[in-house]
Amino acid sequence: MGDHSGRFDVMEDQDLQHLPTPCALVDLERVERNCRAMAATARRLGVRLRPHVKTHKCIEAGRLQRADAPGIAVSTLAEARHFAAAGFRDITYAVPIAPERLPEAVEIGRGIDRLSVLVDGAVAVAAAERAAVAAGVRVSVFLKVDCGYGRAGVDPESPAAFALARRLAASPQLDFRGLLTHGGHSYGSRSVAESRQAAAQEAAAPVAFAEALRREGVEVPEVSVGSTPTCTALAGEVEDGADTVGGPGAPWEGVTEIRPGNYIFFDVHQAAVGSCRLSDVAFSVLVTVISHHSERNRLLVNAGSLALSADPGPRHIDPHCGFGVVADLTGEPIAGLRLSSLSQEHGWVEAVSGDGAALAAFPVGIRLRILPNHSCLAAALHDRYHVLRQGRLVAEWRPVRGW
Repeated sequence: MGDHSGRFDVMEDQDLQHLPTPCALVDLERVERNCRAMAATARRLGVRLRPHVKTHKCIEAGRLQRADAPGIAVSTLAEARHFAAAGFRDITYAVPIAPERLPEAVEIGRGIDRLSVLVDGAVAVAAAERAAVAAGVRVSVFLKVDCGYGRAGVDPESPAAFALARRLAASPQLDFRGLLTHGGHSYGSRSVAESRQAAAQEAAAPVAFAEALRREGVEVPEVSVGSTPTCTALAGEVEDGADTVGGPGAPWEGVTEIRPGNYIFFDVHQAAVGSCRLSDVAFSVLVTVISHHSERNRLLVNAGSLALSADPGPRHIDPHCGFGVVADLTGEPIAGLRLSSLSQEHGWVEAVSGDGAALAAFPVGIRLRILPNHSCLAAALHDRYHVLRQGRLVAEWRPVRGW
């Protein structure tokens, strides 16, 4: 699966009992399997894969993904700079850019083949043109399209959106790369079927907009879409017998690239909406039981919101899902336990039955693993990942931090 910078020999004298807790664990075999599966999905859908590296923010994981994808997407300029320095040559900064950061983005782009930025309004377009003139370069730009999520992007049916696209395409200072959207509302799905509906909506808006622009003579080279729920949902649709590459009616016909990110680690939320199985989740947090009160149906672990994030998880599916899945040291979920509450550095685990006697098997000092509700947020809280293969430590990865 590619170059493993940061690998070191298996440490026979260390295992999970020797790591300080809380700490982040990555199951490398699951990561590799998840990467292979998404690469295969892109091939079956007839689209290019541009992985979003915000989930892990580290070079080693990005290199595993790059084996099947020439370009990446990032969510911070710190990530862009970090990956550019490591030899990644084609980067999309997939967040509408703050105008004052454009000179910095242009400078990063000078050292690679392309750094594309994202705009969704006239103010940002004007700032991009000024930055291009000041630097004596053309700035690569995508227009962000709202496909129903409502967070950012132009309304693809509005006259203002057409006017903005025409301005981007005509600007001598800008290289108009095309349209980009994100179906973030797919995270509210309750099933794979609902994720497929979100996928259809995610593609329909930019594809129709691109076709309308082309009828006006505006060239639209790229249509970039994709979230992990929608990509994995369509993967199942193809496997179920839908048309594959390129033909009329094919999934995401008119789309050129997909940008899933969470798939490399997955998490409890993705398992709940049907994107994966819990056995595919490659990121977890190692914790220690630090207080035990069976009479209160409570034990405490030394990981709270600053180690797991406070993401409430798929409560739209299970109102009592808790803040992650409690698992043993192999990563196997432990039936009957729920991580019901978090403070800054504490997690409260209870027996779902209400019988605190069920907690007797988990005394103070025992170690557990928590599969997080949202691996992107949880991973961002750790300065290193302890990487496992077949349960043994084989590497330590250091993600980039900052913005």
